[in-house]
Amino acid sequence: MKKTCIECKGKGYHVLSYKICEKCHGTGVKSELNLKNHVKNISNQALKHFELDEEQEVPCSICNGRGEIEVKETCNECQGQGELNQCKKCGKTIKTGDYCPECQEKPKVYILHSNCDVEDLELGENYRGKISRVENYGVFVSLSKSLFGLLRMKSPPYQKGDEIIVKIIDIKQRKGEVDLTHSNIKECYELVKLKKNIPRTRIGDITKKTIGKNVSLIGELIQIQQTSGPTIFTVTDETDTTWAAAFDEPGVRVYPHLDIGNIVEVTGEVNLHGGKIQIESEAIERLHGPESLEARKRIDEAIDKKAEPENTELLIESEVLNDLRGRMTASAKAIRRAVLDGRSILVRHHADADGICAGVAIEKAVVPLLKEINNSNDAEWHFFKRAPSKAPFYELEDVVKDLSFALEDMERHGQKLPLLVLMDNGSTEEDILALMKVKIYNIEVVVVDHHYPGEVDDGRVAVDDYVDVHVNPYLVGGDSSITTGALAVEIAKMINPEVRDKLLHLPGIAAVGDHARSKEAEKYIEIAADKGYDRDDLEKIATTVDFEAFYLRFMNGRGIIDTILGLSNREKHQKLVDALYNESQRRVDWQLKAALPNLKTQKLHNNIVFNVLDVEKYAHKFTFPAPGKTCGYVHDHMVQKYGEEQPIVTLAYGPDFAVIRATDAVNEIFSFNLNNIISKLMVQIPEAGIDGGGHECAGSLKFVEGLSREVLSAFASEVASLKS
Repeated sequence: MKKTCIECKGKGYHVLSYKICEKCHGTGVKSELNLKNHVKNISNQALKHFELDEEQEVPCSICNGRGEIEVKETCNECQGQGELNQCKKCGKTIKTGDYCPECQEKPKVYILHSNCDVEDLELGENYRGKISRVENYGVFVSLSKSLFGLLRMKSPPYQKGDEIIVKIIDIKQRKGEVDLTHSNIKECYELVKLKKNIPRTRIGDITKKTIGKNVSLIGELIQIQQTSGPTIFTVTDETDTTWAAAFDEPGVRVYPHLDIGNIVEVTGEVNLHGGKIQIESEAIERLHGPESLEARKRIDEAIDKKAEPENTELLIESEVLNDLRGRMTASAKAIRRAVLDGRSILVRHHADADGICAGVAIEKAVVPLLKEINNSNDAEWHFFKRAPSKAPFYELEDVVKDLSFALEDMERHGQKLPLLVLMDNGSTEEDILALMKVKIYNIEVVVVDHHYPGEVDDGRVAVDDYVDVHVNPYLVGGDSSITTGALAVEIAKMINPEVRDKLLHLPGIAAVGDHARSKEAEKYIEIAADKGYDRDDLEKIATTVDFEAFYLRFMNGRGIIDTILGLSNREKHQKLVDALYNESQRRVDWQLKAALPNLKTQKLHNNIVFNVLDVEKYAHKFTFPAPGKTCGYVHDHMVQKYGEEQPIVTLAYGPDFAVIRATDAVNEIFSFNLNNIISKLMVQIPEAGIDGGGHECAGSLKFVEGLSREVLSAFASEVASLKS
């Protein structure tokens, strides 16, 4: 291929520089001597008639009057030809011919894609295959997953699994037989991959009418499940999710190089398995480059759109809830997206009536969605976990378990890291260390809570640096009177509107169980009444949930809790609630008989009734009610005695802890906030190792045992110093 030389621009030489003309010595004109020499061969007669005018200047014929001449050098690139000869394929400069030695036409050897069949073969062409069977009369060579040919020979010197290059000598399409012979190609050949051109089918377009047809899908791997038979690959694209079964040896994972999150192309036949459409895969290949990026972008945009909640209407009218609507919508979207992304969801909630109602509400919304997009019957157990926490914050003991299980599931089962949803905890500064550990592994975190989160600055608090979505009434000027159970039900119906009617009474249970007093709480209690649960019913259910949670400890008790909350058989619900409530009341009475006679009560000069109880000495241990609940029941007894308008503070303490309860009147009259008092005590007695918090009027306090007297005295002094 001829091409103008770039170096010399087709001239064939380079101009190096200019130098003085040796003929005219830089004058640009001919000298007399030069002129005489020029005419010396002219005849004498002509010379006689030739008159030399010394004043006449004749231009030098060498430099044309410039006085200098160009110095030129032959171009090394084109050797003075002015043009180059280049290889037609790679563009490399060559002396002769059309191709360089490296690009000389090489014989082609074809590799068939696994979905190729006999129609993709050509007579006389060379193919690379793998020997699948060895017989005395020849070897069978597998050219693709469903195509093989026979290479006839006596006593073949091959073994099963050997790769071989063969040539097609006969194709019998009716019989589906292919005859092969040895290829003459030994080395220096070009490998060409042949792929059957099947148009991409969107998963959403696959229906029962498509059964028996071959399709090609492009999507993201969101789950790989190893069964005793095939390996099941869950694939999602921008339209829907499906499953591809890959067969090899039973119990052996096929395509071990594929991983969760890869963009793959799946080709195979559409079949029906267990009532669900499934692809019997012929090949699953990972895609790279622009094709992969385009598919991922397409899928991400579609999932993001699907994850948007369709209905974000609230159950009640509330200014605080309206201000929180955007945050609740964002949390619902994050949970819906996790389901569509194939991530598991871990819900951590406080182990009381409010926290359990919140966790169960999210569970009832998410589990049906998981069943819908997963073909495994136990998907709800693999992809959703609900775990109670004894503390009203995310403590280190819990985060250690959660991280350990999450990382183990990722390594053993190829699962993605989960979405962590914290309910009725997660908002306070006590949660920060645990959340910091979670964020080291880039785990997405959603917090739905109503505990006091600390000072709010422009809608943000300290914990927001470690949380992706944060829902808390305090962030929009509200308080703890809107329970987490209520927030969770609002979010649950955004996640899955079909569960709305099933969960309508849960906010009422949470409100009664958490002693919430607000317009919102009363509205939720009215909604529960419309469903057939009056205040007494809600009180019984909340007490029963707390009673059962004490014995469940770290188990979620899914079936039992469903029955207590009236989410399953109504008849069993009534019987179980009656039985457990009666037993809980018997134990409460038993506890109060030991505690009340030893309760020290004092009316302070600021009119606060201050109650103190040593639960280590004057309460039954390791039984229901626990110290926190015991303090609550003692406090309720004193409220009944003095009335709700009386400011009352109750302190139940042990060797290294204290539980505090206060009436709303203390908060309204004295702006009492337990969290602020604890912060003061931390500064006053730093050596006591004080920690704790909770709501404004209910929480706990921890300290070192040796300084218990100093801490309790300081707390009592803070209460006594309160001014209206």
